Amino acid sequence: MTVLDSFRLAYGTLKGNKLRTGITVAIIALGIWALIGILTAIAAMNQKMKESFSSMGANSFSIRYKESNVRFGGGRTVTMTQRGKKEKKSNLDKFIRREDAEYFKANYHFPAKVSIYLRGPGNQECVFEDKKTNPVVTVWGGDENYLEVNGFSVDGGRNLNNLDVQSGRSVCLVGSNVVTHLFGSHPEKCIDQIIRVGGMPYRIIGFLKPKGSSGLLRQDDIIVTSYNNSRRLPNGATSYLLGIEVENVADLDGAMDEATSVFRAVRKLQPMDADNFALEKSDKFAQLFISFLSSITGAAGAIGMITLIGAAICLMNIMLVAVNERTREVGLIKAIGGKKSNVRRQFLFESLIISLLGAFFGILVGVLSGNALALFMGTGFVVPWFWIIMGVVICSIVGLAAGIYPAMKAARLNPIDALRYE
Repeated sequence: MTVLDSFRLAYGTLKGNKLRTGITVAIIALGIWALIGILTAIAAMNQKMKESFSSMGANSFSIRYKESNVRFGGGRTVTMTQRGKKEKKSNLDKFIRREDAEYFKANYHFPAKVSIYLRGPGNQECVFEDKKTNPVVTVWGGDENYLEVNGFSVDGGRNLNNLDVQSGRSVCLVGSNVVTHLFGSHPEKCIDQIIRVGGMPYRIIGFLKPKGSSGLLRQDDIIVTSYNNSRRLPNGATSYLLGIEVENVADLDGAMDEATSVFRAVRKLQPMDADNFALEKSDKFAQLFISFLSSITGAAGAIGMITLIGAAICLMNIMLVAVNERTREVGLIKAIGGKKSNVRRQFLFESLIISLLGAFFGILVGVLSGNALALFMGTGFVVPWFWIIMGVVICSIVGLAAGIYPAMKAARLNPIDALRYE
């Protein structure tokens, strides 16, 4: 009996037991679906977050009065201080004042762009005539460098200028979602129109190119005015922020060192005092979120492996039942000259075919269900090729591991006893 004969016999046997084969394939497919589906969804989320944060640039950083606290899963926050330096209690958590930010901008001489900005009130509603947006708009106050440092660009109209910033007059640039809600498919009509933001009138001087949104960032639902204007609005942030962008990412460390030195002078810190402010690279949140997704990937892998172990046990039991049901068939194969290797090979082929069919359907459904989330998030079609290959390899191992014992048991049957088996 050749290998091809063994394969045909195994396939014919499985085809003749469609219900049992289908149930076993479904069990294995469920395990692969859990693994591939979750990992495809995670890959889609990872891609979306990279797209959302990439626009912030790897060549920029910000100065805040304290580190941003981002928690995933309720994790605790750990505060670290510089070794060998004492904290200056009077300056702990001291807000960055407008005078401090302007002094820094005037005295920071590294070849880089510096922007002063201030977060205004969030969850605002913008109104133009009888149209209004959802109350999800955030007001930001910036200067002439705010857009470039934060990865925005003007799609129509003009940017803020020095006069807008110094006078604090009520002019603004609107995000793409805002202009679409208020002016439809003709965004150019928004220029010089008066809208109300949280009840306050603003004249639109420009609108921004779409930047994309995610669950963490609503980058197109914004209003940008000058920081001298936004500081007069209620419910805004108290502390100013500074954004610094260098032309070459290789200069980033030098720019951060220079910024630390200048801002320590702003804070009037002594050489042995610890920094009472924080420098954060723009991709910090992307790195935090991606590392969080990595931990979810490990958990998803564990869930998939547990399911596959259960499927392997189920497959082994079904193959043992098949051996008992086909004892007379095994005896007949041996009686007409079949060897132990032929019997063993046939049962291993059956186990392997069932396992690989489960892998095929599990991968297919997993990729499609995972990409349902990708479609919802607006990312491209995601195919986790590494995990698909791993899924096929794992299912092959599962099929061989689950079939080896039943195959050996069938191969050891005595042909005379097997033919007399009832």
